[in-house]
Parts: sequence; C-alpha cells; structure tokens
Amino acid sequence: MESRAAVDDAALGREAWSVLDANSTGAATVPAPGLYPHQWNWDSTFVAIGLARWDTRRAGTELLSLLAGQWHTGMVPHIVFQPAHEEVYFPGPAIWRSTEHRAAPHGVCTSGLTQPPLQALALWWVWRHAADRDTAAALVRRIYPMLVAQHGYLTTSRDLGGGGLAAIVHPWESGMDDSPVWDAPLEALPPVRRAYRREEPSQWQPDSHHDRYMALVLGYRDSGYDPAYLRDEHPFAVEDPMFNGIWLASCQALAELAPVAGADAGPHREAAERIRAALLDRLWADGAFRVRDLRAGRLSSIRTVGSFGPMLDAGLPADRVAELVVTLESASFMGAAGYPVPSCEIRAPQFDRSCYWRGPSWVNTNWLLRRAAAVHGLAGLVRVLGSQTLRLVRQAGFRECFDPFDGSGRGSRDFSWSAALTLDLLADTVEC
Repeated sequence: MESRAAVDDAALGREAWSVLDANSTGAATVPAPGLYPHQWNWDSTFVAIGLARWDTRRAGTELLSLLAGQWHTGMVPHIVFQPAHEEVYFPGPAIWRSTEHRAAPHGVCTSGLTQPPLQALALWWVWRHAADRDTAAALVRRIYPMLVAQHGYLTTSRDLGGGGLAAIVHPWESGMDDSPVWDAPLEALPPVRRAYRREEPSQWQPDSHHDRYMALVLGYRDSGYDPAYLRDEHPFAVEDPMFNGIWLASCQALAELAPVAGADAGPHREAAERIRAALLDRLWADGAFRVRDLRAGRLSSIRTVGSFGPMLDAGLPADRVAELVVTLESASFMGAAGYPVPSCEIRAPQFDRSCYWRGPSWVNTNWLLRRAAAVHGLAGLVRVLGSQTLRLVRQAGFRECFDPFDGSGRGSRDFSWSAALTLDLLADTVEC
C-alpha cells in the first residue's frame, strides 16, 4: 500500500508541474505571473536544473531560449525580454537599448548585465540525468561552444581586479539583488540624478539604492557597454564568492562535458584551479569567503549565504570546507533559524527576516548548498537541506522566498524556480 508521504509527494509534484506549465511561454519560463513577465538568466537556469530529471527536451529548450540572447562577446544577459510585455517591466528595453549595440543579438532585446554563470552546471545536470542519451548528447554539442564563449567573456572582460576572479558591476548581476553586502559599495557612489524615474515625485525616496542601481545601468549603457569603461571608470566593481564559486563549478562541469562535445577538458580544469587559488587568496578571511569591493580595496565584514558558494568546488581544501560547515550550522545561520538557510547572517545588524536577500530563505540557494554538501560527502547536511526545503514549500507553497524562522511565504506566489527545484528534490522518491 502506498504510504501517505508518497501520496503527498506526488501531489506536491503535480502542483509544481502546474506552476511551471502556467508560467511557460512555450520556449521559456517566466519567474512568476504578473511581476516578472520576462526570462531571467538565473531563474531560467534553475528551471532547467529542476526539469533535468524529468524532461530533457524541455530543459534544453529553456537553456537554448536563454542563450538566444547571448551577445557576440559571449556575455549571457540577465534578462531576455518577451516582446509582448516589453514595457510592462521597468527597466525595460527602452532603458537598456541593447539593439543599438553591435555585439547584441539581432532581433532579441536584452539587458546589458549578466548573472552567475550557472548554465554549464545546469547542462551537466541535464546530461547526467537524461534517460535519452542521444538527445542529451546533441544538446551538449550544440550548447558547449556557447558556454566556452561565456567563460571567455568572464576571463577577458570581467577580471577587473587582475587576480583571476570575475567582478560583478551591478548588484543585479549577483542574483541576490539587495543583499547588505552591496550597501557599502552603493553608498560610496556620488549622489545621482533621477530624471529616468516614472513614479510620481511624492513616491521618490531621495538618493535611494534604487536610484544608484539605475545610475550604474545608465553609466554602463552610455559607455556603449565598453569593457574598458568597467575597468577604468565604472564605480561599482565587486568580487563575489557565490558568483565565482558558481563559475568554478561550471568550469568543472565543462571539463566533464568536453569529451561529449569532442573537445579538450584540460583548459577547463586549469581555469577551475586558477579560480580556486584566487578565491582562497583574495576572498578568504576569518573563516569565511567574503565580498571584495575593488573600488574601496577591502573585504566586507558581513557573511551571507553567498559566502558558501565556493563549497560547490569539489577541490576546495578540506580544512576550509570544515570551517564553512561550522559557520553554516552555527547560530549565525542554520543553528538559530527554523528553516535553512537565512540569506544574511542572523547576528548582523543588517539582518531583516522580511526583506528579500537581507534575511529570508530561498529554495535556489538551499539547492546550491545541498549540492555543495553532496560534493563533499556531507550526507547529513544533504538530508537536512533537502527535507527542510521541502518542508518550506509544503507549508507555504511555491513562494519566492520564506521567513527563516516561521517558514511563512514572502514575495511572489507560484515562483518558477521554487517549483522546478522542488521537482528535483522529489526526484529520488516519487515519480511526478
């Protein structure tokens, strides 16, 4: 007789499929209905990961749809705009003006920023779990050159500190938009004009972080998206451990995929080794990986969920892994929260359990840390992160994020990556 838990898991899986079907445009999956009507880089890639064990073709279509927005430089943009909703979301194509840039794709409107280069890890996840090996191999051969170009872009255009790490040039590139680690770099910017604002003046918050976000966008756009401008003039340049930890893991994924594509794995392994050395040399301090503000020349004092990103590296030294696990399981993170993993350390003055990346728990970062735990054979941590993340969605639904103390849902409902990654977490126990 089928157990009640199995029945409940099957029902949860069906609900997850319903969310993904409702949010599908046919080729891509939008993050959530209403507020997010376009294709976001990180979101779409997590959707592909969640689909990998269940539907190889749809996972591949998700990645290919995103990569249709790839620039000739290799940059994969953080938004690919859906034509029917171009002006629904701000800032839309009229702000980014990608079509005026010769390196942008023809006939596709995109942003001019990127996000964590998770696509190679996602492609490897699809390859690893595909039942149809021929379909998966064809997908790898098609996408592999695009991802090599993406990694080349990060190496040639984003090593702004000269130490072997990729720098982000806007908080949106981190995927963790309003994390408190961006506060100091943003507050160091000069006062900004707000001529672009479309809200009523009574709604303006003078010189807010959002104004500075837009000032960064406009400055980079007006430079013609020039890499030299990023290096020499752009006021926000930060080396982020999560972004670079994902890049390292994606280098390792490309090394695994290279033989399928008929390519040499050696350069990807060498790149992973260089990034690992740079992470340890440049971002490790006082038992954790920290954000480095290249303009101020200092490391952040705040630890966030991003501090654990380099644990995705199977080659990270065991003593560093042990220190990170102690921190993760301490009262600063999992030890004091009811649910994993607070996006900012609980003891920080900036912690806010209700404000997006300043405190709440997210299914996608829980999934990444669960993957990191698996890479290092931490079976107990794998079980806790998996079971407690499923507990969140069973209790509150497929929400954008969750209160780490009581598990209540925050942000948008029917959020795609929460639904997709739930499918991945359920995959070992029930057929959905």
